[in-house]
Amino acid sequence: MNDAEAVTVKLAELLRHPEDLDKIPALKSEFTRKKAAVDSQLRMGLKEQLEITQNGMNSITDGQRTVNLIKDEMMKIDKLCAEAQNMIRDFPHINLVAQTHRNFSQVETMKNDIEAFDQKLGMLEQLLRDDDQDMENQPNLLAIHYELTRLRDTREAAMDQVKTLDDAQELINNLTLTSGATLQEYFSRLDEIVDWFDDHIGTACMNLIPLVQSGNNGMIVRLALIIQEEEKSDKKVKALQDAQKEYKELASKLKSINAGPKELRGYKDKFLKAIEISAQQQIDASNQTFLEDPDKLEKSVRWYFNDLNTVKLGMVSLMPKKWKILQTYTSIYHQQMHDWLVARLDDPETIPTQMLAILNWVDKYYAKMTKLGVPEDQLNPPLIDGRSADIVREYRQLIIRAVDEWMDRMSATDRQAFSTRAENALDSDENGAFRTKTLGDMWRMLREQLTVAGGSERHDVVEGVADAMFRALAARQHMWRDLTNAELQRYCQPSAEPEGLQQFQDWLIAIANDQIACIDDEGEAEGQTSYLTSFSRDVQALISDEYSGTASAALESLRDGYVDLSTHCLSVFASLIFAVDFRVLLGEFFTPTWYGKKGIGQAISTFEDYLNDYAPVLHPSLREILVEELSDELLVRYLSAVRNKGVKFKRQDPYLEKVRDDVVTLFNFAERFEAFTTIKEKWRVIDGFTKLIDEPKSVVPDVYEDFKREYWDAGMGWVEAVLRARDDFDRSLLNAVKARAAEMETQRGPETIMSKVK
Repeated sequence: MNDAEAVTVKLAELLRHPEDLDKIPALKSEFTRKKAAVDSQLRMGLKEQLEITQNGMNSITDGQRTVNLIKDEMMKIDKLCAEAQNMIRDFPHINLVAQTHRNFSQVETMKNDIEAFDQKLGMLEQLLRDDDQDMENQPNLLAIHYELTRLRDTREAAMDQVKTLDDAQELINNLTLTSGATLQEYFSRLDEIVDWFDDHIGTACMNLIPLVQSGNNGMIVRLALIIQEEEKSDKKVKALQDAQKEYKELASKLKSINAGPKELRGYKDKFLKAIEISAQQQIDASNQTFLEDPDKLEKSVRWYFNDLNTVKLGMVSLMPKKWKILQTYTSIYHQQMHDWLVARLDDPETIPTQMLAILNWVDKYYAKMTKLGVPEDQLNPPLIDGRSADIVREYRQLIIRAVDEWMDRMSATDRQAFSTRAENALDSDENGAFRTKTLGDMWRMLREQLTVAGGSERHDVVEGVADAMFRALAARQHMWRDLTNAELQRYCQPSAEPEGLQQFQDWLIAIANDQIACIDDEGEAEGQTSYLTSFSRDVQALISDEYSGTASAALESLRDGYVDLSTHCLSVFASLIFAVDFRVLLGEFFTPTWYGKKGIGQAISTFEDYLNDYAPVLHPSLREILVEELSDELLVRYLSAVRNKGVKFKRQDPYLEKVRDDVVTLFNFAERFEAFTTIKEKWRVIDGFTKLIDEPKSVVPDVYEDFKREYWDAGMGWVEAVLRARDDFDRSLLNAVKARAAEMETQRGPETIMSKVK
């Protein structure tokens, strides 16, 4: 979109209505003000940029001028040197004599130094032997270093002078001193002394912390002085090497810059390396302790913070400030700790408990370092490279995977036992009630895995595992519901054989009992709680306050699910009876055969047989629910029987008396149970049913309206079937009822028994 289109769109948004035109002066004033502000800002910004640019150009000009001045001065100096040589008569001869005298003086000095070389080496050897007897103090350390430095300089000067001769290598090999030894042999002895001295320095560097802790400040200061001097020497050598590399011609003319050491000795680097090696040795010891017992991680690295605290309190004042010794130690130690922990995490043999110990150590580590005065943002790299979230996820996933595998194995076992109706597949509790064999094992496993998660002392681990357990328990509920539904459908087929029916009924009772066992807290007064209540207490004790609401909702959903599943199993049990035992009986209701038989009485007799058989193996709290489910199923089938073939309510037939007799028979059976009140209330629907089949046609629409208001979920298909069962049915009656239904405004409410009637 170009600028013109953008302006047009903006104006269209601002001026949508005719009255918006009145806003134009105000908008113009506002845009003018904004434009002035933007212009002012642009002018200020442009001015600042111009000033910066001008200053930069001035700096470049000044720099160029300075370079030209230096160049001019150098040319003047070179000219003066050349003129001075021409002004002095016989300057070449004088220069040659001066050079000869200078060389003679250097040779004489070198001869004296070499002749004293052997004696000085012997003296150094004696000093080193003396220090060998007192390695904690090494009183001769500074003297040794001073003399050793002079001998090194002597050797380098001698070798440098010899190498400038044409036959340098031959002279080096053949030059023999008064003692009979060659120059090369003298210098080889020096290397041995240097190695001996370096061993002393290395020992001191490796024991810096113990030296501070023992109060041996003198030794530390002497060591620091030596390393500081060597550091200065190395800087000079490095500068010389850089000058020789960048300005070869100039360096060859200036003899003074070639004097002194020629090689980097690296004592400062060795000093730092010694700190690193010392830390690594202690890390190795800590690693062994950690591998044996991950819980001892914090104890195994106690030396780490003790060392840094020793450096902070006792070493900072003894070392050169520019070394920033505490920062140096912290950087080296932190890198060592990082490398160790990351190596452990990357090791495929690292076990989950070790990973968890490392994860929990991270926050403690940073807290301790902060206490030492080193905040987390000054510690690089991050202790475990920011992998905390990945470790938590991996550790949590290990537990979740174990839970899922356990649940899958138990589900597979239950499915197999359920589908094959294996003998002895069911168990019994202490009261003789049927139970499945895997229930107790399932809750025991969940408790163990929850304990493992709790051992992490991390809410993110526990809560992730709890979520997985909630899902697994809900999935198990769905599994039983699906299995029982699928099995019920198999027996509902007209050609189904009753083979395995009793075993299926046993399983239904066992599954229903299991669900009640999960939530039954009747024994809580004696200290006995249900599986779910115990599990809930364990979960709530380990989770954060923020997650508590989520967990409570999930646990409550599970509790409701157990109630629903238990009721569902009893409902399937009831449906099974009707599908198998009452297959013929249900087809006779409201037909001419119905008048001459027991009707509901036959069904009640079957109910009593089942209740007598299963009462001993059914959880006591489920007996009332089973009776209610049987009653509900009977009521639904009874009302649905108006669709039976041959149903016709003739005015002269005693259908009202027969219906009343069926209801009384049912009530006589149900009044023995506590659920009788609920059953009686549900069977009141029979009164509306009988009115629909018996009231005069003229009042049937009113009867329907009253019935519909009380049973809002009654389907028109069932109502039409009832009306068609009247012997005086005609189309006008059905139309009148449908017209009344169209006029009504039905208020939805709780589900009634009519929702199940088809």
